[in-house]
Amino acid sequence: MMSMHQRSLSAAGGREKTPFEQQREALIGEIAMSFEQVLANMNKLNRSLEAVITVGNEFSSVEALWSQFENVMAKDPDEGKIEGEGSDGDGEQQRDEENR
Repeated sequence: MMSMHQRSLSAAGGREKTPFEQQREALIGEIAMSFEQVLANMNKLNRSLEAVITVGNEFSSVEALWSQFENVMAKDPDEGKIEGEGSDGDGEQQRDEENR
């Protein structure tokens, strides 16, 4: 009770604070506590995002392997035959000339 009375006294003149000033101080205190909670939650979110990024980076080698597999599977099967024709590598040009 005494601390409440001391808090309600103004530091400047020793007079009691108005209800407005008391309410303002209470609201400022609540706002400060809310900012502290926001800061703590932002730090927690930052740590979680860093953990997610770390896990994602661990999958980069797996992703590269699957991309390589996809590229191999996407190649045209006739492409290997064309490259295999002719010893100087112009098998496709020879085939075009024969079709004319």
